[in-house]
Amino acid sequence: MKIRPFAVEQWMNDHEETCRYNLAETCVRSLTTGELLDLSGRREQVLAELDATPLTYGPIPGSPRLRRLVAGLYTNQAPDNVLITHGAIGANALVHATLVDPGDHVVAVVPTYQQHYSIPDGYGARVDLLTLREENGWLPDLDELDRLVTPDTKLIAVNNPNNPTGALIDEAGLSRIAKTADRVGAWVLCDEVYRGVDQDGDGFTASIADLYARGISTGSMSKPFSLAGLRLGWIVGPTTLLQAVATHRDYTTISVGRVDDLLACVALENKDAVLARSHRITRTNLAILDEWVSSRNDITYVKPASGTTALLRYHAPIGSYEFCTRLLQDTGVMFTPGAAFDIEHTIRIGFADDTETLRTGLKLVGQFLDRLTQA
Repeated sequence: MKIRPFAVEQWMNDHEETCRYNLAETCVRSLTTGELLDLSGRREQVLAELDATPLTYGPIPGSPRLRRLVAGLYTNQAPDNVLITHGAIGANALVHATLVDPGDHVVAVVPTYQQHYSIPDGYGARVDLLTLREENGWLPDLDELDRLVTPDTKLIAVNNPNNPTGALIDEAGLSRIAKTADRVGAWVLCDEVYRGVDQDGDGFTASIADLYARGISTGSMSKPFSLAGLRLGWIVGPTTLLQAVATHRDYTTISVGRVDDLLACVALENKDAVLARSHRITRTNLAILDEWVSSRNDITYVKPASGTTALLRYHAPIGSYEFCTRLLQDTGVMFTPGAAFDIEHTIRIGFADDTETLRTGLKLVGQFLDRLTQA
C-alpha cells in the first residue's frame, strides 16, 4: 500500500517540540496527572487504584467500566456499541481498514483530517471530495453531497466539529447526511474527536451514531478531555461492525494500557468538572482570538462554532509554508500551514492551549504581519 505523506503530522513532528509559542496545538490545554486527580476529588483512592493495577494486558475491547462510561457520552448507545482503540487516529484507521476495499466508492469532506481521504485512496478506493467553502461557513453543501453519492457508495466520511475550521454541522444537517447515505445503504463515519466543546450550551452536539443505523462515531480523550498523552480513543457503532473491526484490531493493538484505561475512567467519571475547565478555556480563548482578528484588516475567518481550531485567511503575497516557516524563525510562533489541508493562503491556529501563550503569540503575529506589509 502506497499512501500520500501525512502533511499535518509531518509539520507538527518537525516543529512542535522546538517552537516557543505553540499556536498549532489542537488539544485543550493538557492536564497533568496531579490536576486530574485534583479534579476527581479522589486523589488517595485513585492512587490506591493505580498502586494495585497490574501492568499486564487489559481486556482487549477495553474495560467494561470504560466502555460503559464512553457509551454514556451518547444518547442511544450501550457498552457493546463501544470498542476502545489507540487514539482516534487508530479508531479512524481501523474503520477504513474494515470497510474500504479496492474499487469501493468513498465520499469525504475536505478540508478534514487527512486520514479520511488518503487512507481510502491508498486502499485503491475511488474517492470523491466534497469541498467545504468559506462562503458557506465551511459547512457541507448537502445538495452537492446528494449528487456525489451513487448506488455503489460504500462510505461517507465527515468530521464534526470540523478540523481545521471549527464549523459545526447541526442535528438537522447530520440527519440529512444520514438520509442521503441510507438512500444507497452507505456507512457514515463521523470523526467526532472535538465533540464536547461547542461554544454554546453543554458543549455537545448530536452524534451520527445516535442518528443513523449505519452511523459510526470516533472520539478520544485527547481534545476536549485534555488527555492526549493517554493515546486512548474509541469507535461507537453497531455491534456487527465492531465485531468486524475487532478482527482488524487484533493485528494492531491487542489492548490499550491498563493505566491509560484507568485514568480515562477517572476523567469520564468526572467529565462535568473536566469539561467545565475545557469550556472556560475554549470560550475565553476564542473571544481573545475573535477580538484580535477583528482588529486586523489583513486577517479574516469564519468564527468557529466548536472545536479548538480556526482557519485564518491572511492577505500577504507568500505561500502558507513560507509564511509559517518565516513566522517560526522570526518570532518562535508556530501555526499550521493551510496548504497542509490543500487551502493556500490560510493558516490553522489552535486556540485552546495556554491563554497567555495565545495573547503573546497573537501580538507577535501582528507585528510579523505589519513587517510583511511594510516590506
